Amino acid sequence: MPVAYSTDLRTRVIDAWSAKEGTQAQLAKRFKVSLSFVKRVLHRYRTSAQKEAKPRGATLAPTINGEALILVQRLIENKRDITLEELCEQLEKRTQLKVSKPTMCRAVQRLKMPRKKKHCMPLSKILLLFASSGMITVVG
Repeated sequence: MPVAYSTDLRTRVIDAWSAKEGTQAQLAKRFKVSLSFVKRVLHRYRTSAQKEAKPRGATLAPTINGEALILVQRLIENKRDITLEELCEQLEKRTQLKVSKPTMCRAVQRLKMPRKKKHCMPLSKILLLFASSGMITVVG
């Protein structure tokens, strides 16, 4: 992830601009930073007198955690081919916690549990012909 420029560099850019040592473009070239960085630093300094970088945003805690995550794990263990939609419905029914399918998918990924998928399509005619001839064995 990108890291903010140091406060020292920001201070040197602001001091050089305050001392009228060049245009914003010249300062960007001198300090080997982008022109947009110089503009943002100076704007922040002029509006709030702050030289430091803005604090980085915090990450959100998972919606499904603790007992709800254990419940999801048990639901998957009881029915390996359960769909995300069914998991969402069961979770809402049992805990009154309504979540989207993408949220449920992230919870299942955190559990690192393999899920067996049921086949939603019937076996093709070609596969059935091979199976009836004894060339392959169909399991399922």
